[in-house]
Amino acid sequence: MEATKETSKRAADKAKKKAEKAQKKAEYALRPKESASTPTTSAPTNVFSSGWLKRVYEEKKVPVRSRFPPEPNGFLHIGHAKAIAVNFGFAKFHNGICFLRYDDTNPEKEEEIYFSSIREIIEWLGFEPYKITYSSDHFDRLYELAEELIRRDKGYVCHCSREEINLQRGGPDNRGPRYACKHRDRPIEESLAEFRAMRDGKYKAGEAFLRMKQSLTDPNEGNPQMWDLPAYRVLEKNHHHRTGDKWRIYPTYDFTHCLCDAFEEISHSMCTTEFTQSRVSYDWLLEVLDMKIPNSEEKGPMQREYGRLNVTGTILSKRRIQMLVEGTTVEKKNNDGTIEKRVIPPSVRGWDDPRLYTLVALRRRGIPAQALLKFVEDLGVTDSLTEIQTSRLESAIRRHLERTVPRLSMVLDPVKLVIEDATEDDETELTVPYDPKGMIPGERKVKFTGEVYIDSSDFREEASEGFFRLAPGNTVGLLNAPFAVRVTSFSKDFSGRVSEIRVAKAVGEKPKTYIHWVDTSSAVHIVARQYFSLFKTDSPNTLDWKSGGWADDLNPNSEVVFNNAVIEKGLEGLINSHSHNPSRASDDLVRFQALRTAYFCIDPEPEGDTIVLNQIVSLKEDKAK
Repeated sequence: MEATKETSKRAADKAKKKAEKAQKKAEYALRPKESASTPTTSAPTNVFSSGWLKRVYEEKKVPVRSRFPPEPNGFLHIGHAKAIAVNFGFAKFHNGICFLRYDDTNPEKEEEIYFSSIREIIEWLGFEPYKITYSSDHFDRLYELAEELIRRDKGYVCHCSREEINLQRGGPDNRGPRYACKHRDRPIEESLAEFRAMRDGKYKAGEAFLRMKQSLTDPNEGNPQMWDLPAYRVLEKNHHHRTGDKWRIYPTYDFTHCLCDAFEEISHSMCTTEFTQSRVSYDWLLEVLDMKIPNSEEKGPMQREYGRLNVTGTILSKRRIQMLVEGTTVEKKNNDGTIEKRVIPPSVRGWDDPRLYTLVALRRRGIPAQALLKFVEDLGVTDSLTEIQTSRLESAIRRHLERTVPRLSMVLDPVKLVIEDATEDDETELTVPYDPKGMIPGERKVKFTGEVYIDSSDFREEASEGFFRLAPGNTVGLLNAPFAVRVTSFSKDFSGRVSEIRVAKAVGEKPKTYIHWVDTSSAVHIVARQYFSLFKTDSPNTLDWKSGGWADDLNPNSEVVFNNAVIEKGLEGLINSHSHNPSRASDDLVRFQALRTAYFCIDPEPEGDTIVLNQIVSLKEDKAK
């Protein structure tokens, strides 16, 4: 009797616990789902409130006025994403302002397309400049200060060749003896007259320079940025996009940058560590011209330097990317002394080719601006070089997309699959969620009939150990379909390729795996591009770029194009419901996860009426790559 009571008590306790567990599960299910935009209770430390950026602000606690000062002589690359995020983000975090200042002091290399592209990229990343300015806004004032520099005996006109100037500065490696230019001590009035002669067109490019009289011969001064830097030079191509033919001489970066910072009352001048030595000449020039209180940070810009962002496995050099975009002709000297010319054709379609790491290319590839900014923020900001592998960037992009884009079924290399015993009753319209996990809202209608496309990689003519997809003898499920199937026969076309697979329903059988498909009656025909590393090596910057050896390391399969790919009709629904805008300045691209394949976006430049898709990243890291 007692044993019976004890058994009943244990059963009651067990039932109570089961009920409590079910109640908790139900309560949890009613809680709002966390999304990418749901704030967490313990937000991670903001990059601007800690570390290097916090120290920079605490060093000079004043209303923040920062600037992003690109040279409009090329397209920005991924390293510039960090510079944009640092300068604009720093100002935004401290309720300050940030200028976009084009450093347009070299008309020989500047083109209008670069100006517009830089502005678009900044907007794409989500920032709005407080004001757009140009170094050329200040050409008159800069010229006046250059004359003032001469009057204060801190500048002189030099007629040495570039080779002679290089020797004065210690030779090619800057380690040889340094000595003064013979024009260094010429009378002030003579330098003023010569400088005006430069302005008036007396000299050609390379025949005269205005140099700053710094500390070239000081044996204790080991900073090359203090070895009488040029302040003005004559340019051969001197027509300027904004000032026209007014100027024959143009200021250098070393003269212009800090003075424009002072004109715009920049509080924090943040740049990468290759400008660390420039800080001394920057402060020297401001103090010489009374633009800064000596030994004080109370007035005038404060320059500080952070580590730049590099990515391995690719190249960021504008000159080298230009070789890929435009092609080049190189010369190689043979052992017998003869010169061999080699013509290398273009290797990519343009500066926005998705295989490159320019920001216009990353945007076209479909990488979301928010994901790129989050990646930069997660890396943090220090004074050390940040060198990352491309796989790390792709992993960050993948995490962002996994939480934000819908799923669709797409077949890259389609082969028709016919269900022989399918009936009209089997034809149906399935309601499938955009995300089986429920993180992404929405659903679409998917048609299912007796004929579908599957990917050729999901079929083998003979069953083999470890291969659980479609093959004679295997039972395979079709994702979201009401039954599994088994192969009955298959046929090939004249080239020997499997062109049709015939199957029968395997009702009641449990498949070991499921494959994706697209119904033939509603399939949308598209072009899909998959991207892989442009180079075979992980260190393309170490290749022979002078004589063209780099061309031999190009990966012939860096872009794989599927011209006959198909996708479910749900893509059209996404396009129609999405505020799709193909503007190159827009981040409003249609993105999705192709089930079991990769993440894709619609290319903003379609080929006629055909939809073209670009692979953003794979579903998981490719270990082989």
